[in-house]
Amino acid sequence: MSYGMGPRKKTAGEIAQMVSGQLQGPVADQVRRRLDAWNNPVAKLDRRHRRASRVMTVWFSVLAVLAVIGLFTFLGVFAVGVGVGAAVGGAVVGVLAFRTGSKMREIKAAKQHLALTAPPVRVPLPAHSSAARQPMQRLEEAEETLQELLRQLGSASLTSVPDSSVEQARATSVEAASAIRAVSSQLQAVERARDTAPPLDRGPLIEGVRRLRGQLDEGVDGYCVLVAAAGKALAASTAVDHRHALNDATDHLAGLASALRDLSSR
Repeated sequence: MSYGMGPRKKTAGEIAQMVSGQLQGPVADQVRRRLDAWNNPVAKLDRRHRRASRVMTVWFSVLAVLAVIGLFTFLGVFAVGVGVGAAVGGAVVGVLAFRTGSKMREIKAAKQHLALTAPPVRVPLPAHSSAARQPMQRLEEAEETLQELLRQLGSASLTSVPDSSVEQARATSVEAASAIRAVSSQLQAVERARDTAPPLDRGPLIEGVRRLRGQLDEGVDGYCVLVAAAGKALAASTAVDHRHALNDATDHLAGLASALRDLSSR
């Protein structure tokens, strides 16, 4: 006796294709951003550090309980054997706590190393039709160039530029890039409002797009000034004037980033 075959079970690959097919547009971008954030090396180290911190809290709690038992034993509340057991347990827990603390220090050192060597996190570029796309492409290329320049400037075997100047330039570049991207997000939001507004109400929105594009260009130009200063400092790393130029460009970019944040918060 034969039976008709039931519906074929879908494979994992087919299911993944179906899911990806359903994820289009902003939903797909949001899912990808969350996956990228979860798989980011810094995020992984943060999760490891939090787990180690929770374990350390457990060890300290156990040590506190064993210390109380030891105190009560000293006062004669508990038998001597109980106190000896608490002392042995405290020694074991102390070793485990020391190992957990060492692991936390290793994770912290790995995060610091990763912050110096990891490439900039790639943020999806604006749509091709957006006025923000071309400036953000420039920013992305400038970030990659600056990272390599600062990596070489931070090498004592290659240059004589002070580490403090390199670190200040790196921190300022991250802050400035964040401020520039905030302006880019504003510009894209105004563009969407312009495209959906009635024709008679689009005038102020068109002007807003033009103004924000000007701020965006100014921010990226300032970032590129820092890239140029870093390149000059690397090309002539023993020249004091180029080191001063790097510091001056860093200060200028820091002021520009502050101005962009003030404008975007209005």
